[in-house]
Amino acid sequence: MEQGRGQRRNAAAATLAGAAVLSPLWLRRLREAIADAFHIRAAFLAEADARRLFLWLPVCMGIGVALFLVADGVPRPWPALAAAGVLLALAWWRRASLLAPVMLTGAAFVFLGFAAMALRTERAAAPVLDKPAFARLSGFVETVDAGPAGGRMVLVLTRFETAFPVTEPRRLRTTFQGPAPRAGDHISGQARLMPPPQPAFPGGYDFARDAYFLGLGAVGRWVGPMTLTPAASPSAFDLRVTAAIDNARTDMTNRIASVIGGQAGALSAALVTGKRGLLSEAVNDDLRASGLYHIVSISGLHMVLAAGVFFWLARAVLALIPGVAERWPIKKWAACLAMLGATAYCVFSGSEVATERSLIMTLVLLGAILFDRPALSMRNLAIAALIVLAREPETMAGPSFQMSFAAVAAMIAAHEWWLSLPREPKEPAGWGGILLRKGMTAILASLMTTLIASFATAPFAAYHFQRMNPYGLIGNALAIPFVSFVVMPAAVGGTLLMPFGLDGPIWQAMGLGSDQVLAVARFVALIDGSVRGVRAFPIVFLLWMAAGFIVFVLVRSPLRLAGLAGMIAAGAAAAAVRAPDLFIDRQGQVAAIRAEDGKLQILGRAASRFTVDRWLSADGDLRKANDPALKRSVACDRWGCTAPLADGAAVALVLQPEAFEEDCRRARLVITPLAAPAFCAATAQVIDRGRLGQAASLALYRGPAGFAEVPARGRDGWKPWFGRPENASPAATPPQVQSRNPAARAPPDPDPAPDPNDDGADMILP
Repeated sequence: MEQGRGQRRNAAAATLAGAAVLSPLWLRRLREAIADAFHIRAAFLAEADARRLFLWLPVCMGIGVALFLVADGVPRPWPALAAAGVLLALAWWRRASLLAPVMLTGAAFVFLGFAAMALRTERAAAPVLDKPAFARLSGFVETVDAGPAGGRMVLVLTRFETAFPVTEPRRLRTTFQGPAPRAGDHISGQARLMPPPQPAFPGGYDFARDAYFLGLGAVGRWVGPMTLTPAASPSAFDLRVTAAIDNARTDMTNRIASVIGGQAGALSAALVTGKRGLLSEAVNDDLRASGLYHIVSISGLHMVLAAGVFFWLARAVLALIPGVAERWPIKKWAACLAMLGATAYCVFSGSEVATERSLIMTLVLLGAILFDRPALSMRNLAIAALIVLAREPETMAGPSFQMSFAAVAAMIAAHEWWLSLPREPKEPAGWGGILLRKGMTAILASLMTTLIASFATAPFAAYHFQRMNPYGLIGNALAIPFVSFVVMPAAVGGTLLMPFGLDGPIWQAMGLGSDQVLAVARFVALIDGSVRGVRAFPIVFLLWMAAGFIVFVLVRSPLRLAGLAGMIAAGAAAAAVRAPDLFIDRQGQVAAIRAEDGKLQILGRAASRFTVDRWLSADGDLRKANDPALKRSVACDRWGCTAPLADGAAVALVLQPEAFEEDCRRARLVITPLAAPAFCAATAQVIDRGRLGQAASLALYRGPAGFAEVPARGRDGWKPWFGRPENASPAATPPQVQSRNPAARAPPDPDPAPDPNDDGADMILP
């Protein structure tokens, strides 16, 4: 028997040895069989012959950016740059091979993306306020966006005093009431400040990260009057330039709004200068519900229309000059003038992130005309993406980058597919037939463009905003013609004539177009179901959908259908994700629990509507934070609040120490901003000040063993915009300064929140 066992062991060993020897051969044959079955090799060769492999370089670079964001700590850029250099050298050395240089170059761009993000993080480093404070401030106003009763500003500090030591920011954003200061003014006063808010729920919008790369060290509200004061020294040259541009924008905003009047004037001014403070909340809601809010965020649509007007106007004028069109390349001259006009428009409109990204894309497309290449091509889009990722890689994590590049890529892919279709010669037709055909083609193209862009941006809109606008196709189809053929041409004409004082009639014509846009927005917003909530889902499903989308639009072979199938599967999986049973804010002062009816109820009183609004949005709930139904099953007194879960178990929010004894005895879960006594953990699950720590916020899922906690910020993978970690080294955090204001107290949230459908280009501080 032992002999038989030994023989079997020997046979098994021989088999394994033979398999080890032959495995490369078998593996190669297996790979070849799979490749032949799916025509992968042929598809790869076809993509290489069509020079489509270049399109994957920004994808590889984006992977590197994402790897930096999930890496532990703050890696230095130099190892990644060195690795990229070595890989590119190896790719050049193996250039005669087919696959090796492609793989090595792709890996090199992964490291280049990692290094770009590391360099950007180092360059953006600036002090960030580490705790709420009541401060006495002085500083230069950098930019102002004012409305009828107040607005917001960015301030470059020259003095900062508080009652206790805090980290002193250099720049901050504040809201104010009353008359607005002018950019460049040196003002003094008092403000309630707080660090840039962390995500309200795991995977939620990260204002702190955006503020870090914008150089904002705090946000808050002015308290009391602002006074003009003399500065100890003049402001920096770049600040004076920025202030001069901002004042010109403000003056132009007021001019347009006063000539047109009403909300049509506010919308027209926002489309030209990017200042949206005059728009009422009702108009903002209508624009969001109709899917038209993107038109007030100066980005791709505005830049293309503005550059197009400059291009066609310059070309038409040059064509009218006798002999010029026959002797000189007026198309290239027009492209140069359009590039200058688009750049001036970007600078004048505030040079925000979305505007700069759109300018880069527009300059690349116009630059292709100078080199006699097709302007609208996937290769040009890839070049623009590489430039943006090298310059501002952090934008890849935001909706602005994702939605704009997705929309343009989808439209170019559809255009390529359309051109590949066989054509039948058209029979000659008279002028009437030609005009009818061109008109129908233009209408169909407009509808298809809107439909394709909506399809491409839907996953990103659902993830970032938890909103869907099913009738956005109607809103865009009805409103965009007014924007394209009336509003934007009038905007260019009015801007050119304004120095001569002849702009009034042009602005009035623009107002007529804006009135129609507002009428369309109102019409669509009144349709039942114009806004639908979508529950938040983990980022892994967005990455899955994005990967499928990239394959679908970049690959020309039938393998692109695998990308479409991946998108559908990811969408179905995301829709099936279980929603949290509880949300808890960072301070432990307010929580949301899922009640018996499956909807959220609010325990405690939030300092602002921001946190509660984010929770409701994440749950796909369209209610507002002030809805009385949010307190229906909650019982509160001065010691805290209690509420039942869907299964009848009690949750307690303890705000005073006297409530611990009773609530810890009867509640399944105890939430408190205080340090809970030791006896409480024996009878209930406790989330107190020590547990919250650096979590930023918590989402809880009910299970058989209790509540599973998912923090918005973990202890691993710390980044500078996460806030001060508990065991941070001095090198990892900004130095402390002593401040002297005795009136310090914690402020409320300043309500930073993203506006759905605005490409994520700006943050509103109501």
